[in-house]
Amino acid sequence: MRDVRRSLMAVTGAIALVAATLAAPVTAGAGDTSVAGGDTEYLVLLEAGADRNQAIAAVKAAGGEVVKENANLGTLTVRAAASGFVSRVSASNAVEGAARSRPIGTVPQQKPRTVEAENGGTSKAAAGKKTVGMDPLDAQLWGLKMVRSDLARTVQPGKKSVKVGVLDSGIDARNPDIAPNFDWKLSRNFAPDIPEIDGVCEFRGCVDPVGWDDSGHGTHVAGTIGAAANGVGVSGVAPNVTLVEIRGGQDSGYLFLGPVTDALTYAGDVGLDVVNMSFYVDPWLYNCTANPADSPEAQAEQRTIIRAMNRALNYAHNHGVTLVGSLGNNHEDLGKPRTDISSPDFPANTAYPRVIDNATCVDLPVEGPHVIGVSALGPSTTKADYSNYGLEQIEVSAPGGWFRDYFGTPQHRTNENLILSTYPVNTLQVGGLVDAAGNITPAGVTAGAQKQCPAGVTDYTKCGYYYVLQGTSMASPHATGVAALIVSQFGKKSHGDFGMDPDKVGRVLMNTAQPRACPTPPLQTYINEGRSEEFNALCEGTRNFNGFYGHGIVDAYAAVTRH
Repeated sequence: MRDVRRSLMAVTGAIALVAATLAAPVTAGAGDTSVAGGDTEYLVLLEAGADRNQAIAAVKAAGGEVVKENANLGTLTVRAAASGFVSRVSASNAVEGAARSRPIGTVPQQKPRTVEAENGGTSKAAAGKKTVGMDPLDAQLWGLKMVRSDLARTVQPGKKSVKVGVLDSGIDARNPDIAPNFDWKLSRNFAPDIPEIDGVCEFRGCVDPVGWDDSGHGTHVAGTIGAAANGVGVSGVAPNVTLVEIRGGQDSGYLFLGPVTDALTYAGDVGLDVVNMSFYVDPWLYNCTANPADSPEAQAEQRTIIRAMNRALNYAHNHGVTLVGSLGNNHEDLGKPRTDISSPDFPANTAYPRVIDNATCVDLPVEGPHVIGVSALGPSTTKADYSNYGLEQIEVSAPGGWFRDYFGTPQHRTNENLILSTYPVNTLQVGGLVDAAGNITPAGVTAGAQKQCPAGVTDYTKCGYYYVLQGTSMASPHATGVAALIVSQFGKKSHGDFGMDPDKVGRVLMNTAQPRACPTPPLQTYINEGRSEEFNALCEGTRNFNGFYGHGIVDAYAAVTRH
């Protein structure tokens, strides 16, 4: 999801940390909780091999209250005062650092969706010809054809034993394209609603049940990965794999450190094969070790985020999880970053300019260890204007949609250039795109919303709803789907579990991608498309590997046949 801010729609009790929704190693109420705590939630990272009781005592002495523990990762979730806690608790020899994980008690705030919903409901219709699809709406999924999923499924449509984690805003499991592949038993929500930023709570304890998504982002991602080929709506890149919700995102669009690291640890513990990550960890677009623009406490916080995320990514990878991440929508070379003017993105109106040093600053998770970075392409295979790029961080490219593609043709600025996928009806209703009876409104038709019901179904909540978005968030799940097909085709049973070494999965994904050379000239400009010179992008590298396409465009058919 990266829009510089994600497109999670807002939909507010106190935070409920429900132990039943967490894996066994993540426990609630660890240690002495007699201290009152405060209005901010922190993630405290213990030193490797440190005495746990000493760390808990340090938290208490610093004015914090332990509310949860992730023993496998070596972290404590703590409530404490909004200021001063980080420096106080970090003085302990048992603590490596602390970082704000989630805010509590702030003014409601929703992230804007300036990239992913760029069409803004004002698209014109294109006169495109229809082709035969695998599901009724598949003819509109140019991304499936670009990655050759239509051919790949004749060889390998995916195995149910292959489990793909969607670390996002949730998944709407009511959708008939999601329901057949959704794993209710393994799915978890690690991000209870925060009323002050997410809005009024709809469920007891402010914990959305699994199979629910108030945002739409996670459901859209899940459909691209693995919507079922069942004669309804759309199908995904890997239509037979199992989808597992590991929710780490708030309804309001934020993904904070604690839920993200808990979700990654859980992915490793339960044996997920692939995890898609279309986001960056809030509140910093770039986490730096010692940026002179930041206060000492902000510097310490970012160092903790880097260490905690690295620990979580390594944990998941070492437990057999292939990690795929979006490069981001900030239209910049991640190896030559511009000044960051968006951080911190929470609380509101606290951002300030930060010159970013590439050697000491990272965009997480995509610049973390073992993450396969994916750039976004339009239907013409041109790098989308919004997509990040760069030789240092990119591995592959994939369809992400580009509303402004095909300049000078009738297809310019049309919904056909975007990525159509599954979407929750409740989110469409909040946006006025579907009415109370479940019908697409005129505004919904213009914005690209669609509806299909299975035969004989009259209850609209059991129908399939679909919507168009663009972004590297939409590119990453195409690559994730191909990775899931690779595991399905070449994975093996070991110690009773089916899977494949993530390094091997990555090698197949990259070695079978379709090489694509830089444009000529290599400086891609988007002036005709209405963009400023800031969007100009220089493609560096060779046909076999460059900053726009990486090793190439992911190719599902080659991945399951040529290896």
